[in-house]
Amino acid sequence: MMFIGRQEELAELNNLYSTDKFQCVIIYGRRRVGKTTLISEFVKGKQALFFAATENNSDSMREEFCNRMYQALNAPSIGTLDSWQSVFQFIAKETRDRRLVLVIDEFPYLAKADKEIKSVLQNVIDHYLKDTKLFLILCGSQVSFMEKEVLGYNSPLYGRRTAQIKLEPFSFFDSREFFPKYDIEKQIQAYCMLGGIPLYLSQFDDNDSLEDNIKGKILRKYSYLYEEPKNLLKQELREPMNYNAIIEAIATGATTLNNIVGKSKLPSDHCSKYLKTLMELLLVEREIPVGEPKSSRRGIYRIQDAFFKFWYRFVFPNTSELELGMVDDSFNEEILPELPKYYGQGFELVCHQHFLRELKEHRLPFRFSHIGRWWGNNPVMRRQEEIDLFAAGKEGAYIGECKWRNEKVDKTILDNLVRKGQQLFPAIDNKVYVLYSKSGFTSEVNRIAKKDNSLILYGLEDF
Repeated sequence: MMFIGRQEELAELNNLYSTDKFQCVIIYGRRRVGKTTLISEFVKGKQALFFAATENNSDSMREEFCNRMYQALNAPSIGTLDSWQSVFQFIAKETRDRRLVLVIDEFPYLAKADKEIKSVLQNVIDHYLKDTKLFLILCGSQVSFMEKEVLGYNSPLYGRRTAQIKLEPFSFFDSREFFPKYDIEKQIQAYCMLGGIPLYLSQFDDNDSLEDNIKGKILRKYSYLYEEPKNLLKQELREPMNYNAIIEAIATGATTLNNIVGKSKLPSDHCSKYLKTLMELLLVEREIPVGEPKSSRRGIYRIQDAFFKFWYRFVFPNTSELELGMVDDSFNEEILPELPKYYGQGFELVCHQHFLRELKEHRLPFRFSHIGRWWGNNPVMRRQEEIDLFAAGKEGAYIGECKWRNEKVDKTILDNLVRKGQQLFPAIDNKVYVLYSKSGFTSEVNRIAKKDNSLILYGLEDF
């Protein structure tokens, strides 16, 4: 399979490798995000020892590690060494004058099996490894563990790393490389369903229609994606049924804790605990209006992973029919009518990513430091209002609407956006209005934009 994206991360790894000095690089990110793929691409043509820790005891892992180590170093076997300290001292001797990439994948498993391994690594780095040519990579999928127990100030490994890479899901613009045969509209739709996880993106085939991909690669009970969310939760969690109830509640419209409690039928304190775990797994996030403190009571919960959102919105509630093979019925009756609204929600995120790219490319009138959605009370109209895109900086704010519909955006929508901007943000003097539209704009709106520097229009051709 062709290596897609991650060029910046790959370049950074190769740059560190070229120093020919000891390196300790921490690579982490949620499961399926492509850590192993990145590392595999990096070690091509290099002498490397790749060890994947498992949920096993420390002695068993050390025995397997030693066997792999002798093979990778082409060294005569002297059996299983009696401690991890001895293992790393052996590696230090072997890498004093030669470059070796040592990858310990799923490091949290090893750290939990051997409570002393972090202190051991601290000691061997300080006294043995720092003067070698070893290129050590500690990799992990448990993001909270890696940030607290490996990168955190109280970790024995604090200050020993030479670089760290948190691997994020692909943006829409990276994901497009998986579907070069699709037009921009279909690429956006695919991203809204699959999100930025490479493994999920690779399941779709752009030789087939989106409809055929949905049916064959998600809804068909024998397909990989059909059971992926359930399998991932089983792998990570002890009580997947309760987490299923919470994620389904959010996917079907419950965004506050009270609403999630009501829909999931779980006690409030249990829901709070489960939500915290789901946020640590980067599957759920708490979103707050732009400009509000993290403690804001207006915060809402949303599913962070696009594919999980799609699966719990459309697959999970239709499992009974899908298990009977009634794929066409489920798609035509339960899914197809709801897709335009679903794509509309996903389109907002794509617009945010595009607007950030515009900032990076210096194509905007002024810079901004925060971007997201805004919602709250309109004191003039005395009702709740929402802003799809709100980006604020020292020089002013961008206020935007993102329309995923078949009709062109007309002056009525523009006037409504300007009204909201004036009523909701009277203290902001410099306001620039931004309209995104799947189907373009009426000639009247285009004429206004040509004369008015405070209005920016984007169509799909701008992506």
